[in-house]
Amino acid sequence: MLRFLRASVAWTFLLLLSAFLAISQSPENATAPLKAVRAEGQKLLTEPQLVALAGLEPGAPIGRKDLQAAADRLVQTGLFSKVNYSFQTRADGLALTFNVEEGLRIPAYFDNVPWFADTEIADAIRKKLPFYDGALPEAGTVVDQAADAINALLTSRGMPASVEHEVIANPLGNGNVQAFRVQGAAMQIAKLEFSDPALASSKIIQQHLPEILGKAYSRMTIDLFLSEQVKPLYLQRGYLRVKLGPPEVRLTGNPNEKLSDQIPVFVPVTPGPVYHWKDVQWSGNTLLSNFTINDLLKAKPGNIADGMGIEAGWDRVREEYARHGYLEVKLDPVAAFDEQAHTVAYTVNVHEGQPYKFGKMILTGLSPVAERRVRTAWPIAPGEIFDKIKFEELLTNLQTHPQRVFGELPVHFDQVGHWLQTDATNLTVDILLDFK
Repeated sequence: MLRFLRASVAWTFLLLLSAFLAISQSPENATAPLKAVRAEGQKLLTEPQLVALAGLEPGAPIGRKDLQAAADRLVQTGLFSKVNYSFQTRADGLALTFNVEEGLRIPAYFDNVPWFADTEIADAIRKKLPFYDGALPEAGTVVDQAADAINALLTSRGMPASVEHEVIANPLGNGNVQAFRVQGAAMQIAKLEFSDPALASSKIIQQHLPEILGKAYSRMTIDLFLSEQVKPLYLQRGYLRVKLGPPEVRLTGNPNEKLSDQIPVFVPVTPGPVYHWKDVQWSGNTLLSNFTINDLLKAKPGNIADGMGIEAGWDRVREEYARHGYLEVKLDPVAAFDEQAHTVAYTVNVHEGQPYKFGKMILTGLSPVAERRVRTAWPIAPGEIFDKIKFEELLTNLQTHPQRVFGELPVHFDQVGHWLQTDATNLTVDILLDFK
């Protein structure tokens, strides 16, 4: 019995050793059976989804090159910022574990695919990418697969096309989006209608509509129009939570026939309630008092909360800080809405940073005499606190009233390139002016 036990242990040891050697020490083409694959660290993906992306099948023979190729496939998807793997040898083969960190994902944005609702496009993408939730990485094979899915959807409806993708700034907010576009699509915005009849009679809207009608169909074009021309009208009147869109394409006619290249667009509008100003609480401000900041804000309790006026107030606070050399001040306003009283209150955390002093002025494109005039017109000496407002006043004079700087001296230029170059180590800022 003892002899049999020793033989069994020895045989198990030989199996473990041979499986390990098959991967780590034997020739490049040596393999061992893959008995288990696990994943750790993923949050948005399930373990089976990650294993599927790695392209490995339990039971299949696997070698060193296969392990690395599987890790490379995960990296190439664009979904992961880090991929590591480890393995354990067993008597019957090899157990593999991936340890990953998922990377940034950004919203998908379908720019000129008017024939399908976003939900239809999302369903088509999920047939290829079951984990798709409306967001994709900035680059990688899964983004290409999403484009392929949209291509397949178009082809299935008799509309062969080539879909491209590009990371662009979010036209409706902060950050970026992964924008998909149909190449060579010849469509125009034929009509833009709103569910709110007040917009149909708005002189401002009617004045700006020609800027978009007849232009190439693009959701980004429409969204920018809504953001820049339509939304401010509501914000000014206290509709701080107005919802515009998403835009709807309402095509008519036989869907089996060739679709018109004239695209009618309908925008649902939900204004919501009118809000009134309640108050604001400040924190982090040491240079400017609450009284001074509130005076700059120009908002009084009980008044209609003018959204555009509120944004202008934040800008005035930033400008006042910049007047004292605080060029990197940041305001973090957070709104609290009272849905019963229809009021809004803000808490604002101020990150003042450090004041900058004037370093030097670098001028190009001027004669020595003209340079002296500019330096004479600049009122801040090196080492003094930098006042950004005075810098902007100098620019205004150079661009619109050059005689205030140069007097009767003949100076010819069409434009003035201007930059502020900060040195965070020495807390100085240099002025660069290029006359062209």
